[in-house]
Parts: sequence; C-alpha cells; structure tokens
Amino acid sequence: MKIKKYLAKDMSEAMTKIRAELGQDAVILNSKRVETGGFLGFFTKKNMEVIAAIDPENRPLTSKRPIVNKQKQAMKPKQDTVKLTNEINELKNMIKELHQGAPGTKEDYPSSLDPINRRLVDQEVSDSYRMQVMKQLLKRWYQEDGDSKSDEEIEKWMIEQLTELLVDKDFGSFNYSKKYLNVVGPTGVGKTTTLAKIAAKAVLHDQKKVAFITTDTFRIAAIEQLKTYAKILDVPMEVAYSMKDFKEALSRFSDYDFVLIDSAGRNFRNPLYVEQLNQVIDFNEEMETHLVLAMTSKYRDMSKIIEQFKLIHINKFIFTKLDETDSVGAMLNVMVDFGIGASYLATGQNVPDDIEEATTEKVIERLVRR
Repeated sequence: MKIKKYLAKDMSEAMTKIRAELGQDAVILNSKRVETGGFLGFFTKKNMEVIAAIDPENRPLTSKRPIVNKQKQAMKPKQDTVKLTNEINELKNMIKELHQGAPGTKEDYPSSLDPINRRLVDQEVSDSYRMQVMKQLLKRWYQEDGDSKSDEEIEKWMIEQLTELLVDKDFGSFNYSKKYLNVVGPTGVGKTTTLAKIAAKAVLHDQKKVAFITTDTFRIAAIEQLKTYAKILDVPMEVAYSMKDFKEALSRFSDYDFVLIDSAGRNFRNPLYVEQLNQVIDFNEEMETHLVLAMTSKYRDMSKIIEQFKLIHINKFIFTKLDETDSVGAMLNVMVDFGIGASYLATGQNVPDDIEEATTEKVIERLVRR
C-alpha cells in the first residue's frame, strides 16, 4: 500500500493531484482544513490537507492461471513482512504529525523577538500569558518596523506588555491602614521568618508598637522560634489555642499599633485545615490576610493551595525563597490567574534584611533579568 499526504487550496485541487499520481483507485483516508505559513495566526493561508492511499497490487483477476515462480514465491513472505513494517511506520509518523498539529503552527519569530520568547519559556511563564505577550510584540514589530529597533527598545516593549498583565493588581507592603496582619500558608514556606522580618521593619524603621499572636500550636518548634524573635525585638507574644484565646489576646493588645498573627503551617491540600483557621482566628474588617508561597513550589501546587484558601479572603501574596530558584514565572502566573497582587518578596533567612516591598517593577525585573 502506498500512502501519501497532499496539501492543496481545496478538495478539488487535492483530488486532481491524487488522481494524477495514484490513479482513479486511490482511497481518501483523512482530510481536514489547516492553516499554513505566517506568524502565530497572522498572515496564514487556509488549505486542505488530504491523506490518500493506493494498493498497487489490488488488480482484477484474469482467467489465465499465473505462472508460479517457486524462488519468488519463497521470497514473497519476507518481502511482505518488510513492506508491512514500512507501511506501519509510515502510518505512525503520519499519526504523530497529526497530533503535533497542522503545518504552520510551529512558533517562529523574527530574530529580535525570539530571545524574548525563549526567556519567557525559561522563566516558566504559562503558555497562555507568554503567547499573549508575544502576539502583541509581533504585532508591534510589524507595525513599527521592528528590524530597525535596538534590543533595548524591543525589551522595553516586552516590559510594557508584562506590565499590562499586572496593571490592575494591588502591590505594596503593609501600610498600617489596618491593625492586624494575618500570615497564612502551607508548611515550609517560611511564614514565621517572614513575620519576623515584617515585625522588625515595623519596630526598627517605622517605630510601631508591635505584638505577636500565634495559632500554630501543632509545632512546638514554631512557637519557640517566634518567641525567640519576640524576645530579640522586645515585643509581647500570645499563643491562641481557640477562638476564645484569640479574642482575649486581641483584647490584651488593644492599645498596640500593629499585631502580627502566625497561623499553623500544615498541609493545606486538605480543606479541613483551612476550615479550622476560621475556628481559631476572627477574620474581621480590621485584618489583612497575606498568603505566603515559596517560589521553589510548582505552579500547579501553588494554584491548588490558593484554591483551598477560597474560604478565606486573601488580600495579597508574599513570595519567599526567590534566591533558591532560577525561574519565577509562576509568580506572574498566579497573580494574573487569581487577580491578586503581592506585598513582599523574600530572598533569604536573614532578619530583617532579606525582604523587600513587592512592586510591579520589581516583579518584572526578576522576570526579564538576563
């Protein structure tokens, strides 16, 4: 069996090509509309892709008895096996090509835009947001004679498009417009250390009267760690085992400027743990809740953690461990996905140094850093 793929502007043209090469007995195996050429959907042409086949040995029988050549007859089984193997391999390749997509879908950018695309891929920016950025850059490249632009100008275009993705997100550190900051997140993301950094800034830089409340009663080490920070900063700390304890602690700290709340770090893939937070912490209008996410986590895991926290209103993200990874695209992905901005970016264990206020510019700078 001979199998071949044809590309034509319509079925009529395809049939003409098939009959000319394979003859009238050819059989159509598959046909579909495809787009070819162009860049990312721009300037493409619609064509018809047809896969046809013909069996050259499928001829009508005659009344004459064929002359049998014993030597050829002995070789025929081996030849048939080889032929069948070749046909199977050809079909496999065609199926693989069909799964990979029609001709013309391969991303192909001008030389000045290709490094930007590779950088976004390397930073693990999601395909949908990367394609959104690249389509706008490509459109601008054609409209503004991209070949005449410098690398710096092209990079400026990229920064403008990334900024557009984050334009409506709320960025910035805690500004004391509310009294309570509740820090939540899964185990191992650095919540307690982050809380100490924020508290140190409030005490040493902003001269605020600060107190700690911890509801992390599952890990003795976490309580001891926060007690150590409280002692160093010379601020009081209360442990809340229940909603009653929590409200009593709030009452004791009623004359303080700023109260930081450390929640239990547990496996938040289980929604029960999030529900338990509501039983211990009074999420009122005087409180902001910031979710801590480690940049060493997978984007998919981050998304699931955020989904679990739908029971609690998350005001902003805090991204930690940026010094432990080379790709920070997940930071952009989750902010755009969930429409939530960021308050802090943390890069290490040093208190109070390894933390900075999150801004759109700082997030994008980490994305485009060479």
